[in-house]
Amino acid sequence: MSVNKVILVGHVGKDPEIRYVEKDLAVANFSLATTEKSYTTQSGVVVPERTEWHNIVAWRGLAKLAENYIRKGREIYIEGKIQTRSWEKEGIKRYTTEIYADNITLLGKKPEQTEPLSTVVSAPAADGIQTPPPAEDDLPF
Repeated sequence: MSVNKVILVGHVGKDPEIRYVEKDLAVANFSLATTEKSYTTQSGVVVPERTEWHNIVAWRGLAKLAENYIRKGREIYIEGKIQTRSWEKEGIKRYTTEIYADNITLLGKKPEQTEPLSTVVSAPAADGIQTPPPAEDDLPF
C-alpha cells in the first residue's frame, strides 16, 4: 500500500496565475509559505524560524476558486498530492516538485474585512467550486 497525501496550512506568496488550456479548462499556479516558528531547546540552542515554499497547482473548479478568492497573504488550507516533473533546458535536466490540490479551504479573514469569515469557502476538485453565502446587505429580503 502507498499513500501520496499532503496537508498544508500557510499563506499565499503571490496572486495566482490563471491560464486556460482549453475553453473552460482553467489551471492556477501560486506559491504557499509554511513557517515553523523559532524555539529554544532545553540545552539553550536557538533554532531559528524556517519557512518552506510550496508550488501549488489547482485545476478546474479549484482554479476558478483561486481566480476569484485567493490573493497574496491569504491564509489557506490545502489537501493534495506531491508530483515531481522534469524537463530539459539547454541540455540540463531540470526538476520541480509541485502540490496538486484536491481541496482548498479559505481560512481567516477576508483581506478587506475586519471580522472573521462566518463560513469557510471550500472547493473539492471534483465538485467544482462552492461560493460563500451573500453578505447580509445582499439578501433579497
